[in-house]
Parts: sequence; structure tokens; C-alpha cells
Amino acid sequence: MEIYLVGGAVRDKYLQRPVVDRDWVVVGATAQDMLNAGYQPVGRDFPVFLHPQTHEEYALARTERKVAAGYAGFQFYADKDVTLQQDLLRRDLTINAMAEDKQGNLIDPYNGLNDLQQGILRHVSPAFAEDPVRILRIARFAARYGFQIAPETMHLMQNMVSAGEVNALVPERVWLELAKGLMEKQPRRMIETLQACGALEIILPEIAALFGVPQRAEFHPEIDSGEHTLLTLQYAAEHDYCLEERYAALTHDLGKAITPSYLLPHHYGHDAAGIKPLQALNQRWNVPKNCAQLALLCCTYHIQLHSVSQLKPRTVLKILHKTDAIRRPQRFLQVLRVCMADARGRAGFKDKDYPQLQHWQKLQQAATNIDAAAIAQAQTRPELIATAIDQARLQQITPIQNAYRQTNAPSH
Repeated sequence: MEIYLVGGAVRDKYLQRPVVDRDWVVVGATAQDMLNAGYQPVGRDFPVFLHPQTHEEYALARTERKVAAGYAGFQFYADKDVTLQQDLLRRDLTINAMAEDKQGNLIDPYNGLNDLQQGILRHVSPAFAEDPVRILRIARFAARYGFQIAPETMHLMQNMVSAGEVNALVPERVWLELAKGLMEKQPRRMIETLQACGALEIILPEIAALFGVPQRAEFHPEIDSGEHTLLTLQYAAEHDYCLEERYAALTHDLGKAITPSYLLPHHYGHDAAGIKPLQALNQRWNVPKNCAQLALLCCTYHIQLHSVSQLKPRTVLKILHKTDAIRRPQRFLQVLRVCMADARGRAGFKDKDYPQLQHWQKLQQAATNIDAAAIAQAQTRPELIATAIDQARLQQITPIQNAYRQTNAPSH
């Protein structure tokens, strides 16, 4: 029995990045050998075991072959005669196909270290094309490291898309990879990679449709709506936004592909147009509720939130209610942070002031600065309570909003 450290732990060691998880491959052993040594079985599709002390994963060296479409369509073979080189050959990228022995010696049969040093993502073998999830994984690695994709690998990915392999992806796997990619250092590179290979039109057609749609001339005519979306997403990443906020940043402008803002007499119309495509996207990939809800709020209200200097106090109160800002101030702050990313997601605007955020927070706080219980007790008819509370909130909001309208010109 020979044991090797493999995959991401080896890759990240040579990148001088923190090693979070360590995976091991066992060569020259059977499942019974592992059980006899005290390892606990955890794998169903192929033999994977937990170390009795460290609880790290140890997998028997294996080969695999494609027998059906999709991620689950593989048949595995694991036995004593499978070599380390055979096990590494089945992996996706050369930078993930390196191993170390017990003495720390590098085993690199597919030149992964050279690709790592050159900043290249390259497939190990043509078997890469058998697993459509690898398209998403390579896009995620591009977002993590900023590496370039080898031309032959990009060509292979394009062929996979043309062959319909991407259509076999299941929602759980897609969202898992998208969510990881959104949380990487350069999430725009994930979208750009998917676009380059043709997968974006299948996985995120709502995002793909934004490219080529002009922005309003007075905002940022030098870029289209797709590039603006990437700049917004990248701003969110550079300022350590959470997953919910980054997903909302990615999807906030979907309506522009349906009702381009440059065709509108005013720029509120594409908000409502974006709701249906966003709902379709959320449903297609089973987007978690918290991400889906924040994205819908941002898509629906971001233009009105930008344009607060044009709103009457009663409209302000209506928006506070519709966004549930009074009951959920922290989520409302997330909406405002996405709006700020949107406002700054254009060339030359990255550090531009965004006073709307502080003003909306001030309005939200004013709306809660009432004694709702006392107002309710003072009403003789229960059906008048809500109206009375709203009137009290409006009295708090009105002087703040009127002063803001007088001193602030529209900024978006």
C-alpha cells in the first residue's frame, strides 16, 4: 500500500496558498485492505475512506470511463493494479494532477507545475470532455487564480457545448459551482470564460443577453450592459460582499435585455422587465431563497433607490414598505450596498460618492422612530391602526426627504 497527497493540496502548496483540505490516494490496496486497517467507508460511487485518527479522505486509485450522459454517467474501476499515473490521468486539469509521496517528493507526470508557474489552465486528457461540470470548474479556477485557459482546452470546451453536454448539467451542481465562482477573487472571469466557450447562453442566458445592449448615453456609453454587469460584480468582489449581494449584483439589470433603458423616455421601466427572467433563472438552478429574494429586491427597486432625490415622501414610505426595510434593516442595507456597486460599476466611477446609501438609512431609521404601540392603543377602530402608524412615519420622513430633494440633484 502506497499513499500520496494529491490534487488541490499539492497545487496550493506550490502557489503558496493556505492548504484547507488534504486528499489522499491509496495505490496497491483493496477496499478490504482499507477496512482491515481501520479506515471507515464513506463512498458509494467509488471507494473512499476516512482515516481512523485524522478523518481525512483516502480514496483508492481508480480509473473511470463514460457510459452515459451527464455528471453521473461514469463507471469506475478501483483495484490494486491501478497506478498513480492512471489515477492522475482522469483528473480535470494538469495543475490538479500532481501528487506528493511521504517524503514530499513531487510526482508530476503531466507537467502541472509548469502550467502552474505559467498561469495556464490545461486539461490533462481528452477525457476532460466527458464531464460537463468541468466547464464550470475551469471557469471557477479562472475566477480564483486569474489564469489563462490553454487554446486547446478552450477548443475542447467549445466542442462540449456544441455536443450538448452542458444541457445534461443538474441544478445542484450548477449552483454549487456558480456560488463558489461568485465568491472568488475575480468572479467576472468566470462569466467571461463561460461566454468564451458558449456555455453562458445555456447556463445563464439572461446574462448572455446583456452583452451588446447599450447603456444610457448619459451614464456610461463606453460600455454595454454586459460589461457594466461585470464591473458591478467585480466591485462587489473587491469590497468583500457576501454571496447574496454578489448574486444580486450579477442579476440586477436583467431587464435591460428586454427593455433597453436607452430606448425609454425615463429609466424606471427595465426594473419590472427584469423580474420574469430573474425568476426563471432562480427556478432553473434552484437558487437558495436568501439569494433569490435579495436579487429580486435589487432588480425591482435599484433605479428608484438610486433616484431618491426625485421621490416624494409618500413614495419613499411606499418603497420602505415594499422592500420590508422597516422590519429587516440589515437586508435593506444589503440592497443599498448592491445599488452602490451598480452606481460604481462603470469606468471612472469606482470611488464616486454614493450619498443615497446613508440617506436611505436615515429615512429607514426615521420611519422606525415612532411609538407604534402607543399609536395603536390610541385608535378606537382597529382598521385605522395601520393608517395612523403610516401617517406618523410619514411625519418623520417628510422633513428629511424634502431637505434632501432641495439640496441634491439626481445622481443616477
